[in-house]
Amino acid sequence: MSGAAQEWLEKIAALGLPRRVKVMNVCGGHERTVSMSGLRSVLPPQVEVIPGPGCPVCVCPEEDIHYAIRLSLEHKVTLLAFGDMLRVPTNVPKGEVRTLEAARAAGADVRPIASPLDALRLARAEPQRNVVLFAAGFETTTAPVAAMLSDSPPDNLSVLLAARRTWPAVAMLLESGQPSFDALLAPGHVATVMGTQEWDFVVDRHRIPVAVAGFGVDSLLAATWSVLHQLVEGCRRLDNCYPQAVRPGGNQVAQRHLEQVMDVVDANWRGIGVIARSGYRLRGAFAAHDARLRFPLDAAAQRKRAGQMPPGCDCASVVLGRIYPDQCRLYGRACTPRSPVGPCMVSDEGACRIWWASRPRAATGKGSEG
Repeated sequence: MSGAAQEWLEKIAALGLPRRVKVMNVCGGHERTVSMSGLRSVLPPQVEVIPGPGCPVCVCPEEDIHYAIRLSLEHKVTLLAFGDMLRVPTNVPKGEVRTLEAARAAGADVRPIASPLDALRLARAEPQRNVVLFAAGFETTTAPVAAMLSDSPPDNLSVLLAARRTWPAVAMLLESGQPSFDALLAPGHVATVMGTQEWDFVVDRHRIPVAVAGFGVDSLLAATWSVLHQLVEGCRRLDNCYPQAVRPGGNQVAQRHLEQVMDVVDANWRGIGVIARSGYRLRGAFAAHDARLRFPLDAAAQRKRAGQMPPGCDCASVVLGRIYPDQCRLYGRACTPRSPVGPCMVSDEGACRIWWASRPRAATGKGSEG
């Protein structure tokens, strides 16, 4: 651990917190740093860091994944998706194709990609091929999709959009009457695109301290100290602890692309339900590139638990910060990275997958990483 990190730990310890404080991080990257570096084991026992709704793969609607599977099997397309999406299971009867990975094994042309530019390159290189990008993600990955569509994309490129906005999920938690945290670490990558102002409501409306954090241990500890110091001093503000990347107002060009290409709509989050103004939909001007319009499917047969988490899976509670990953009924038993049941065990940004990799032993995470 760096000298700067040690200094932040000493400053946190010197605060003398009078009570237990729950600090939520809203980013899978944050949770990965916290878990892999063992931060929970070196923070004071009064500080409890809980993972929040920071995994887009985990909240991607089950029905969207099922649509992508059927699209890949029933239409002559090449379906591209970010790698984590290929292993997320859907709720179908035993023996049916339940993941995009299984669809590929069944003969569908499904390929993992790392960037929307991979889809653009393939569509331009092979204009006779129908290329569909299954675009699930938060603002950071959605903005490049919008930029791609705003720049005269080839006719053979379509997008199956399952994009979500980050802050409405936090707003839903706070307005539920049962917030599970006392302070918030806001995601630095989202703030890089959208700016810090999106998080003003947490301070202004709910009087909860917020600090935008980067992905290094130093930035996370600086942000943790900031919110804890605010609680001790009785002040509330929005602090930017990632100034090297986050600027006031964010990335205006990226925001213009989003506004030009997409409408903000109410959207479903897997296992959680519909959250107001939490999703994106392609504007009418881009209907020619909307995979749902271009490749319609017949009404699917009724499926038990369609749109929900699998039976026994507590991923929704993990995503909302209400339980820790190892408090899920299936964690480490029926659900492992080799044989995942819920989406939180699939994605590298999923709290269950991260906890499995860092091997925490106790529900509170205190002294448990190893």
